[in-house]
This record gives sequence, C-alpha cells and structure tokens, in this order.
Amino acid sequence: MEIEARLADVKQKIEKAEREAGRPAGSAQLVAVSKTFDAEAIRPVIQTGHRVFGENRVQESQAKWPELKAETPGIELHLIGPLQSNKAADAVALFDVIETVDREKIARALSTEMKAQGRQLPVYVQVNTGLEPQKAGIAPDDAVSFAGFCRQELGLDVVGFMCIPPADENPGPHFALLAKLAKEAGLERLSMGMSGDYETAIQFGATSVRVGSAIFGAR
Repeated sequence: MEIEARLADVKQKIEKAEREAGRPAGSAQLVAVSKTFDAEAIRPVIQTGHRVFGENRVQESQAKWPELKAETPGIELHLIGPLQSNKAADAVALFDVIETVDREKIARALSTEMKAQGRQLPVYVQVNTGLEPQKAGIAPDDAVSFAGFCRQELGLDVVGFMCIPPADENPGPHFALLAKLAKEAGLERLSMGMSGDYETAIQFGATSVRVGSAIFGAR
C-alpha cells in the first residue's frame, strides 16, 4: 500500500473511532510520526495536506525539518521523544510543541530558552503511567502538582498530559488514568495512543494520537 493510502486509512479509522465514542469529527488530532524517515518519505504526506508531525530526536529533526518547513508554511512539529537539557535551545528553535517534559531540570531549561528566544511553546507533561523504571515520565501521583509547578513557577504553557503505556499491558487503564489526572489538573489535552492502540485511546478521550508505522511503514 502506498503511503498516501495508509494515511487515508488511518484518518478513516480515527473518524470511525470518534463517531463510536460520540465525539465530534476532528476532535482527535493526528500526529504523523516521521522519526527515522527522510525528507523524501515525508513529502508525500505533506502533499496530501497533512501538517502535523512528530519526531523523537532533536538532531535528526534538524537534518530535515528546516528545509521541509521552509517549503511548506503551516507545519506543526511536535517533539515526542526524550529531551536532554543541552538540546533545549535547539528544540525550542525548531519545534512547535514539546510533548516530553518529564522532570524539573528539563522544565527549567525549556523555560529559560523560551524566554531567551521569545517563543512560548505549548508543552505536555509526560506521565509514566506504568511506573516503568526504564521509561521517562513523572509518576502519576506527582503529575498534577508538577504540572502546577511548571505553570506557576516556571511560566510554561502546559496544555496537557502525554503517556506511553507499557507494551505488554492493556492500554485502556493507562489511558483512563491519564484522562483522570488531566481532569484533576484542569488540562484539556491528552496525547496518547500509537499505531497499535490509537483507536482505543480515542475512546478514552485522546485529543491527539501519535501514529508512525501505520502511515510510513516498518522502520
């Protein structure tokens, strides 16, 4: 199947999941995850009119996205992978949304860089819903207070929570937990769901889903 056909298939499934959940069409944003794919693989997706993309690594993104953004106004680029504090300046300069604020050091670095560059980017706090030691993210019990700290103390524009459930567990309870925490924190956006479970995530209130391999193919 061609990349354009896979993209159309994913968008149809998103619309169906929205309908089945009793949600308005377009209430779940599709973030097309283009990590490891070069500009030539990404251009066909841009040519369909899609404008929202996700990348995992700052350095990899710097090699392809400045050119792609210059070619096509209106691209919205999300950082969805872990961020090192020494890359904060580059991330703030290139990305439009940061989805992986996962500790105080990163929050402070982003706050400092946004002030220095005059860019106030929306950010998500990443929550480690499965308390997995190898995975980034704030513990669920600390998520609400950390979001408040980022907003009130650091002046960050925290718009929502993001999670990556454990690969070997039913994602539903993790999505439900993230939605509950967001409600407690007064946050409206939920970034959750990937190629294998984005339809489930929409049932639990995802406002954006991060889909890569179902669009671009196997990495």
